[in-house]
Amino acid sequence: MSTTQAPIKFTTHNSLSSRLILATLHGRPIHISGIRSKNPTSPGLAPHEISLLRLLESLTNGSHIEISYTGTTLLYKPGLITGSVPGRGADANGVLRHEVDGRVGRGISYLVLAVCLLAPFSKGKVNVLLTGPGVITSAVEKWGDISVDTVRTAILPIYAQFGIERDLEIRVHKRSNPSNTVRGHSGAGEVQVVLGHQVRLPKTVHMLKTGRVKRVRGVAYATGVSGGNNARMIEAARGVLNQLAPDIYIFSDMGSAQLVNFEKGGVTEKKKVGLGFGLSLIAESSSPGVFYSSDAASGAEGGETPEDVGRRAALMLLESVARSGCVSAEAANTVLTLMSMGSEDVGRLQLGRDVLANENVVQLARDLSSFGAAGWGIRDAASVDEKNEGQFIVSVVGSGIGNVGRKIG
Repeated sequence: MSTTQAPIKFTTHNSLSSRLILATLHGRPIHISGIRSKNPTSPGLAPHEISLLRLLESLTNGSHIEISYTGTTLLYKPGLITGSVPGRGADANGVLRHEVDGRVGRGISYLVLAVCLLAPFSKGKVNVLLTGPGVITSAVEKWGDISVDTVRTAILPIYAQFGIERDLEIRVHKRSNPSNTVRGHSGAGEVQVVLGHQVRLPKTVHMLKTGRVKRVRGVAYATGVSGGNNARMIEAARGVLNQLAPDIYIFSDMGSAQLVNFEKGGVTEKKKVGLGFGLSLIAESSSPGVFYSSDAASGAEGGETPEDVGRRAALMLLESVARSGCVSAEAANTVLTLMSMGSEDVGRLQLGRDVLANENVVQLARDLSSFGAAGWGIRDAASVDEKNEGQFIVSVVGSGIGNVGRKIG
């Protein structure tokens, strides 16, 4: 969207992804300075931030990006979110292929979450194929990135509460874990995101009842290693969860690692990358749209047994249930952003103390204020019901901007 408005100014690389998404949704240019300017070895934008900017440019029409010579200053003027348009980056079938550089090193959920937030406000269908040596489908604990399975099973279903519920799919074609084996290849997986339900404005939501956990689901995955690791992770997780939930089902997914070519001493050799295993768990509440999630995966350096990974994932899920209110920490920013884009009505959301105090949530509130959104109202949920001690009710007024490229719901 072309605009003559003065850019909103930010500093540092913190919350850069969230700010770029908000700028695109609101159609406001932003100017970010001081991006790792004090880092003596790697100043400026990181590879994963460059990849996100390339993806935003592909999904929009008319975006303008200026990056300083050192990469420490960024000017982003967003265009209209058009989606996967044949002839504009997408092929004849409407599939937009986005190559992820092997230096990225982050979980691909970093990009998947961005696509999922932009797609409902697109002019047309979004169909993005994320491929390349930098695609890591598992959780990456170094960056705090969740796995693609958690996005698919714990975050995407929440969109139904906002009236976005048709033609939503995340397909994992090739799995991968963080890998230090081959230079320039951190994953080599492949993920396709298909989101075809566009809305004019998201519905106003009121999520105030946490309910009781009625079932636990999960995905155990092993890539390029023995499938017995899945059984060991599942057994360890069940050892913790069987005492608390009667309905537990964890799917086991095994796949081969990807072979990549690399040169060593002038000789081309093939090596497997993306080896590892992990476990994604979700707990579904009796209240609609309330999910809790956890992720645990083997690191690139190894040294952790499948039993340790399974037990850690189960304990993290119990911790998430205990602290989260109606939305887990992993989904809080997505839900609050969608609430802020809805009709000019007040939506209410119950959050746990630790989730509300999360630095990403606090920064989101400040950034929304910079974009002209109304401030949040916060009150103690215990004043309504004593059982809700440690919970808070957040009231969010929608901006009424919604999908400017689509005039009907």
